[in-house]
Amino acid sequence: MDQIHLMKVFVAVGEDESFASASRRLDLSPAAVTRAIAALEESLGVKLLARTTRNVRLTEAGRRYLDDTRQILASIVAASEAAAGVNATPKGNLSVTASVLFGRWFVMPCIARYLKMHPEVDVSAYFLDRVVNLVDEGIDVAVRIGHLPDSSLRALRVGQVRCVLVASPEYLAEHGTPEHPADLLKHHIIASTGISPRVDWKFGALDDPTTVRMKPRLTVSSNDAAVAGAVAGMGLARLLSYQVGQEVASGKLRVVLADYEEAPWPIHILHRESKYGSSKVRYFIDLLAEHLRNHPHLA
Repeated sequence: MDQIHLMKVFVAVGEDESFASASRRLDLSPAAVTRAIAALEESLGVKLLARTTRNVRLTEAGRRYLDDTRQILASIVAASEAAAGVNATPKGNLSVTASVLFGRWFVMPCIARYLKMHPEVDVSAYFLDRVVNLVDEGIDVAVRIGHLPDSSLRALRVGQVRCVLVASPEYLAEHGTPEHPADLLKHHIIASTGISPRVDWKFGALDDPTTVRMKPRLTVSSNDAAVAGAVAGMGLARLLSYQVGQEVASGKLRVVLADYEEAPWPIHILHRESKYGSSKVRYFIDLLAEHLRNHPHLA
């Protein structure tokens, strides 16, 4: 059988962990899917899937092969698009991810413009306040805020933001304004991470930070909820400057401990490493990079 066909069948079975689901997804008969997997395992001389009467699971070799196969198939698609020429019409599905507020305020306007410019492209946008693995979750483009770990992904720096500590004027009038990070231990803290009952906030230079460990009075699951809590006078919240820009400008929130802020956090556009440039990805990155680099809140 054709090796590319076998890879496509394996990816469908491996991602869904189901022969029946892969059959429906690929519009193939269950028998054809079973034969394809058997032929692939025989040609490789290794078991890729562990099958029981109830379920299908990837073996360790199968997990590694699934990651490699995804990249191979993506490269084939990208190479075909590149061979069609730089001016090839973008088409297909483009997947994009960013944090919730950043995606809503900065990425969505670009997506709207992009869809008007390229009618043959569909966009899937995932705005989540968690780090999405581009390779494992099949994402084309991501916007990341913060210092990046080493990886095989390509990164394009497009701006920066500050990590600021804010509170409402009413809260500060009642509880006082902190003059040093250590003063935060006497204040009500709003945290937007529910991972731990305590939070560590770092202030100052990256190579010599001051760390303050606190127990939040209020813990919320999203940054917009933390903004709302701060505006309502519930305490001090630590957020990125773009997330509270409107509230600070209107006087609803005030920035405190500005002299102790960390260095600005960089903003990058990430996409998966490839020898070939997909036109749908390349055009979107160009559009998004221009928009973000020219935005006054991200300079």
